[in-house]
Amino acid sequence: MTSFSTLLVPALATIAAADVDSGNEIWNLVVDSFWPLLLAGLTGTIPLALSSFAIGLVLALLVALMRISSNPVVSNIARFYVSVIRGTPLLVQLFVVFYGLGSIGLVIDPWPAAIIAFSLNVGGYAAEVIRAAILSVPKGQWEAGHTVGFSHTTTLRRIILPQAARVSVPPLSNTFISLVKDSSLASLILVTELFRRAQEIAAFTYEFMVIYLEAALIYWLFCLVLSSGQSAIERRLDRYVAH
Repeated sequence: MTSFSTLLVPALATIAAADVDSGNEIWNLVVDSFWPLLLAGLTGTIPLALSSFAIGLVLALLVALMRISSNPVVSNIARFYVSVIRGTPLLVQLFVVFYGLGSIGLVIDPWPAAIIAFSLNVGGYAAEVIRAAILSVPKGQWEAGHTVGFSHTTTLRRIILPQAARVSVPPLSNTFISLVKDSSLASLILVTELFRRAQEIAAFTYEFMVIYLEAALIYWLFCLVLSSGQSAIERRLDRYVAH
């Protein structure tokens, strides 16, 4: 009679070989999918975040100046905008721009729709950062500018904003890093970026865990690089501060 151990050893060997083959297949999938995911991040995610952040910063500066305006109408309009942006989810804002406007005849392509939604969102959050940074500059700086003959606008541009910029760099950098991650929501309106590409590869291979973890790794690497850049900028700006 054949012993149990005699039957078990070949069975375990077969399972081990299958596990090795499976491991090799997963590793090959990770290697093969890394470049398409990285390329989607470099050509989709990063440009989308940069474009949205740049437009959002211009909007944020305008809204911040409106918020500190002595005109109550202008100030309240800006306050209302900030309240709406900060009080609603980014996903809802994205759907309103893409699907909502489309339903009333104003059809916008996915890429510009994502930029509009993200820019509006950045504008609402960054406006408060910039406003706080401007208000943190001592009032004596305004008086000094007026003393040397600068107009209000010139004082703001040449004295106040440069000082406010140094204060606002850390929170604005964090806003940009968050935007890079939040750009994954654009996949829901069919924008081809990092997470959208990961969804396509995962749907084709059925290796959802592996592909999504790989996408998460690439997002993390992007954020590490951006965080390093943020630290370098802060150190450079800190050189101009008296200690």
